[in-house]
Amino acid sequence: MTDTPRSDALVAHAEVQNAETFERRHDRHVTFEDPVSIDLTEAERHLLVRGFGEWGGPAHATDALAVALGFQGVVDMYQQTNRLRAAIKAGQPLSRQDWRRSLLATEIVFASDIFGSGYEWSTTTGLSDEETMRTLRQLQHKLAMQARVHNG
Repeated sequence: MTDTPRSDALVAHAEVQNAETFERRHDRHVTFEDPVSIDLTEAERHLLVRGFGEWGGPAHATDALAVALGFQGVVDMYQQTNRLRAAIKAGQPLSRQDWRRSLLATEIVFASDIFGSGYEWSTTTGLSDEETMRTLRQLQHKLAMQARVHNG
């Protein structure tokens, strides 16, 4: 039996405490538009970039979905995803809103067979479902802790 679950819980607890300490030490509250640098792994960066690449290809959004993802509509979504893909590829900081859009767009394009790549994900991206889920869970945790994508 390993200590991995307990170790993971301790690491997660420490990250939450570090984030809370950071927030208390800084007088200025980070807005949803302020740039936030996130140290992504190569796998995390690749997943987000590939996810954006699916939109307008095998994946098609509606205006309602684009708005739900935080864009003004489909045209804005496709324009913004080009910008976001380039910024993530270059390791540039994004606003909390942009990190949130990036995560949501990747979650939908991976999982949905109606709007996204869904069943064809591994064929169109070259990423297995297992690898994608593992990396996606890492991204969800990292963006929740560092970019606070849930508070918007």
